[in-house]
Amino acid sequence: MIDFPKILMILGGVLLIIGFFMQFIGKLPGDIIFKKGNTTVFFPIVTCIVISIVLSIVMSLIGRFK
Repeated sequence: MIDFPKILMILGGVLLIIGFFMQFIGKLPGDIIFKKGNTTVFFPIVTCIVISIVLSIVMSLIGRFK
């Protein structure tokens, strides 16, 4: 029961970071958008890289606390 506040603080920090990055998803330079007529194709290359880096950092931090 002592670790519960620590877990809540970590979870809150992770949610804060995710919420911050959710504002920019799909709007980063390097994301490719093709529009032709009624068809739109979206390749979020840079967004995927940023999400991968953030998740790697979060998972490494979670791994250190165990």
